[in-house]
Amino acid sequence: MDEFGVYASFGVNGPPQRLLRAEGSCRVSAAVPPSVRQVVLFSSGPWGERICVNAELIDANQIPITIGKLTPYNKCLSWEQWEEETWTDGVTLHVSLEGGNVKNSELIIAVNEFTPKNTTAPLADGELSGKRKRERTTEEDSDGGGETSKARGEENIDPNGAKEKATPVRKVKGQAKSCQKLFANRTDAFKANAAANEARETQMTVGGTPPQNGARMRSRQAKTPTQTSSLVGPSGRWGQTLCPIDAQTAILIGGQGARMQFCKDPMWKLCTEDMSWVTAETLAQGPTPEARIGHSAVFDPDSKRIFVFGGSKNKKWFNDMHILDTKSWRWTMVEAQGKVPPLAYHSCSMFRGELFVLGGVFPRPNPEPDGCSDSLYIFDPHLSIWYQPIITGDKPSPRSGHSACVIQERYIYVFGGWDTPVCYSDMYMLDLGLMEFSVVKTSGKAPSPRSWHGSAVLSETKFLIHGGYNGNNALSDTFIFDIETDSWTELKLPQLSVPRAGHSIITMETPARRDHSEDEESMSSVSIRRTLLVFGGGDNEGNFFSDLTSVSVEELLDAA
Repeated sequence: MDEFGVYASFGVNGPPQRLLRAEGSCRVSAAVPPSVRQVVLFSSGPWGERICVNAELIDANQIPITIGKLTPYNKCLSWEQWEEETWTDGVTLHVSLEGGNVKNSELIIAVNEFTPKNTTAPLADGELSGKRKRERTTEEDSDGGGETSKARGEENIDPNGAKEKATPVRKVKGQAKSCQKLFANRTDAFKANAAANEARETQMTVGGTPPQNGARMRSRQAKTPTQTSSLVGPSGRWGQTLCPIDAQTAILIGGQGARMQFCKDPMWKLCTEDMSWVTAETLAQGPTPEARIGHSAVFDPDSKRIFVFGGSKNKKWFNDMHILDTKSWRWTMVEAQGKVPPLAYHSCSMFRGELFVLGGVFPRPNPEPDGCSDSLYIFDPHLSIWYQPIITGDKPSPRSGHSACVIQERYIYVFGGWDTPVCYSDMYMLDLGLMEFSVVKTSGKAPSPRSWHGSAVLSETKFLIHGGYNGNNALSDTFIFDIETDSWTELKLPQLSVPRAGHSIITMETPARRDHSEDEESMSSVSIRRTLLVFGGGDNEGNFFSDLTSVSVEELLDAA
C-alpha cells in the first residue's frame, strides 16, 4: 500500500501536488495561483495514528477562510469561490497535520512559481446576490403601531455585508482537542475543568469580547504568510443555528462569514461542561444539508432528531427538510408530501412532535421582488407531510427575521421582524389549543423595532430578547418579557454590550462555582446551573463574531 500523503489540486485542470508526506514537515504553506478559483485537498495511503489535517486559505489581508479538515473518515475537501465574491492575489493554502510521528517544522512551497504579494487589493462592497428587493405601496409605508421605516430595497440583505472586514478565527478558552469523540463521557471532564470554570466565572465570556475595531484586531492577530493555525473553534459567522440536543450539548449548523463566504466549517458540537468546541461535519454520515443561512433547526427530545428546514444560499432557496439522528449520527433527507414554499429567516417551533413554521422570505419569479409570508405551515414527521391548519383571530402581518418562543407548552409568542421597508416591534400570541392568534398589548419599556434578534425562554413565564438589526444599525440592548403581567423589563448587562444581529441564543446547563464553605464531600461534587449562551452574529460594520458569551439565567431572572 502506498505511504501516507496529502495532495492538493489547484484549479479544475491542475495536477495533484504533494504537500505532506509520511516522514516530513507537519505544516505546509502553498501559494495559490492568482487565476485559480477552486482548490481540492485529499489524502492517500494509511493514516496510522494520524488524527486530522487542518486546512485554511489566507488572503493578502491575512484573513483566514476555513476549508475544513481531513480525517480517516473524510479524505477529501473542496473549496470553490462563489461568483459574487471578491478575491485577491496573494492567497496562501495552509495545511497542518495533527497526531502521528510528525516533525515540528514547516515547509513553504510555491505552485507554478507564483509568489504571494504583500499588497492588498481593494475589496468591493456587496450584498447577497439573488435576494431581490421588495417594493411597498404608499399605503403600506404609512402603517403605524410600533413600526419604523427602513430604506427601500433591502429585503433579505445581509446587514453585515456593507464592509469587507472580518474577525480572524480566535482560539476558544478550554478548547478540547479536535480528536475528541463526538459524544465523550462528561464525568472526568467535569472534574478536570472545574477549576478553570471557576476562574472564568467572573469574566463570563468564552473566546473574548468581539472587536470594536476591525483594523485594530487584524493588527493584533494578523499572521505572516508562513504561519498556520489549527481549527479550534467555529469561524466568525451570522445566520447560523445553534440547537441544544441535551442538557449540556448543542449542535451548530451553517452560517455565513467574511466577504459573504458560506462557512467551510459548517457543523460543530458545543459541550458546555468545559465550553469546548469539536468539529462535527466529518463525523455524520449520509447526505448533509447544502451550505445556507436563514434556515431553522429544532430538536425533538422524544425521537432524538434535529430537523433542519429552509434557508437560502445566494440565488438558491430551499424548502427541503434534513433530519439528523443524534443516536446514529446520520443525516437523511425527507421527501415530504404536501406543499411548502422555499423560506428563509422564518421561525420554527416544536410542539408535540410537530414543526410550526411561521413567516419568512420567499422568492418570486423575475422580475418580481421577493415577498414575506404570513402563513403558518406544520410538518408532521410521522407522516412526512406538510399541511396548513385553520387559524382564527388577528394573525401577524407578513414578516421575516422575527422570533418565536414556546411558553408553557401552550403558547407561541411572536415578536418583531421586518417586511421592507417596515420594521416591527409588535407582539402576537398563538394559542396552540385553540389555534387562535391575538395581539399582545404590553406595558413597560418595550424593545425598539428590530429583526434578526435573538430570543430564549428563561422560565415558564419569561423570555428574553437581545440585539438585532433596525435597518441601520446592529443593536445591543436586552429585554425580558413576563407573560403574566404582559410587561417588558430592560436589563443592563456588560456581558452583552456588543451590538450584533443574526446571532444564536440558547439556554444550557453548565458547571457552577463550588462553595468552599461546604464540607469536603460536597466540595468534590460539581453543581449545575442554567446558563444563557450567545454565539456569533455580525455588527453591521463588517465584523463577524465567533465568541461565546454566557450569563446565568438566575442572574437574569433576579434582575427582571
